[in-house]
Amino acid sequence: MADAAVAGAAGSGAAPGGRLASRGLIVLAGLAAVLAVALLAGARYGLLLALGLGFGLVLEGLRFGFAGPWRAMILRRDPSGILAQLLAIALVSVVAFPLLARAGGEIQGAAAPIGWAMAGGAFVFGAAMQVVLGCGSGTLVNAGSGNPVSLLALPFFAIGSFLGAYSLVWWTGLGALPVLTLTGGSGLALTLVLLAAVAGLLLLLAAPGTRRVPRRLVIAALLLAALAVGNLVVAGQPWGVVYGLGLWGAKAAVALGADLSGSAFWTAPGNAARLEASLLTDVTSLTNIGIICGAFLVSCWRQGGLSQPLPKLPARAWAATVVTGLLLGYSSRLAFGCNVGAFFSGISTGSLHGWVWFAMAFAGSVIGVRLRPALGLEART
Repeated sequence: MADAAVAGAAGSGAAPGGRLASRGLIVLAGLAAVLAVALLAGARYGLLLALGLGFGLVLEGLRFGFAGPWRAMILRRDPSGILAQLLAIALVSVVAFPLLARAGGEIQGAAAPIGWAMAGGAFVFGAAMQVVLGCGSGTLVNAGSGNPVSLLALPFFAIGSFLGAYSLVWWTGLGALPVLTLTGGSGLALTLVLLAAVAGLLLLLAAPGTRRVPRRLVIAALLLAALAVGNLVVAGQPWGVVYGLGLWGAKAAVALGADLSGSAFWTAPGNAARLEASLLTDVTSLTNIGIICGAFLVSCWRQGGLSQPLPKLPARAWAATVVTGLLLGYSSRLAFGCNVGAFFSGISTGSLHGWVWFAMAFAGSVIGVRLRPALGLEART
């Protein structure tokens, strides 16, 4: 018995050393990836990958999301996660509004027109993200951490985003207002008042005991705000997700011999140039890749690898995941972004379409929360 105890103690002593070594390798792998991109494409692009890794580390490491907190508010009247989102948006706004005013066009906000397709796309996206429990960034994070549903949904998200972009001009032709933005000190003040009003409404509707935002989410909001401001400065545009996924789908289509000359979107000079260029020079692709890798690194740090079991879901649930992935990509392209590009970055840089997106996507989420169990996506134990 004594020998067994000694052996057990020795084993337990060796395990922490092994974990420390593996975690050191994880850190080195992240640094090596950033350095490789910096050497191959330039320091700016290496920094963008580093920012993407930061997003992934924060989102997965501190369990900060968008779809989950909306679900919590709908089902349990728990607003804490959304309050953290609003805090992060407010913090970015305080920096972004004056930055955009002084940038002289060198930095662009996430401005987009409000239209029928935009509003409808946001509604569909809100429903779809609740079906698979992942928005744009959430799908990247969940795929990076090995979630089987998100791993299946992600490629179809990219295909849907590509198809939505292919036909975007037709959809916007159904009718849209001019781009409307809030600018300057008055615009910032109104944005902060609106954010406070939404927060106040959520607190009014909250169930008892849910009004406090956990410290973990406050820290995550602060870090995400800092990363988003960094992205704005380095990329010259706000944090986004959907364009990068659509570009991946477009590049895959071209590689398979598809002719994109019939698409006004993909033949536009800027988009055509990105199709020809390396993904290592596309700012949105780099942060998307960084999010996936950051979530993967966190998962490896916690448990030494990806070990999420395949959930026991019926065939209709896997089919629904494929369809939902397509809808996530297609609808988010029509809506000019997901929770990140439209809601988070849109509002924080003054675009009024971000507010309309928020309202429509939340309404869609109410439907999506009810659809998820009906489609068999609540795993059986």
